[in-house]
Amino acid sequence: MIIPVYNEKNDIETIITDVEKVGLAREIVVVDDFSVDGTRDFLKRRKGIKTIFHEKNRGKGAAIRSGLQIASGDIVIIQDADLEYSPKQYPQLIKPIKEKRTNVVYGSRILGKGSFLKSSYFANRFLTFLTNVLFGSHISDMETCYKVIKTDLLRDLHLISSHFEIEPEITCKILKRREKIVEIPISYTGRKKGKKIGVKDGIQAIWSLIKWKFKK
Repeated sequence: MIIPVYNEKNDIETIITDVEKVGLAREIVVVDDFSVDGTRDFLKRRKGIKTIFHEKNRGKGAAIRSGLQIASGDIVIIQDADLEYSPKQYPQLIKPIKEKRTNVVYGSRILGKGSFLKSSYFANRFLTFLTNVLFGSHISDMETCYKVIKTDLLRDLHLISSHFEIEPEITCKILKRREKIVEIPISYTGRKKGKKIGVKDGIQAIWSLIKWKFKK
């Protein structure tokens, strides 16, 4: 379990508690990406978790890569700290991996009950469409946070992205390996305020998809 965090003072205790209540996480690795709102102070006091503190703001991708360095479980679940995704869905997400049907599961907001901002919805649909065109895949939600992957496989991808382009990098490298991605419908409630992917991030995601398509 890796939770990248940046300025989530109001929600960080709730999400950690929700993860603990599910009872499936062998460990909770929280990576604070140089929060300045008091999140770091809380995490320094919070027991029952592993913490990494970045000394400067490096981005979500960098936080995931830092967490992956110390993750010790067999399966990694990436969990945002903003309460848009519910940990109650973990059992259904890990089931296909536990049953040895796949090494990769994506929680699909499109197949499930997703409440999106219109701009986020259409950006995600376009990026997912482009992914499918480039890689001949049939996934519905490339940008989902809920990427559940065998730890050894995720490490073997040798991720390098530091920001939101970590999402297309993971997906592209998995598809190039011809790994089967099983999608599970999930519920999702997008918040109207907070850190959202902007135009610059969207352009970077498009570039990343094209780059990883042709990069050897």
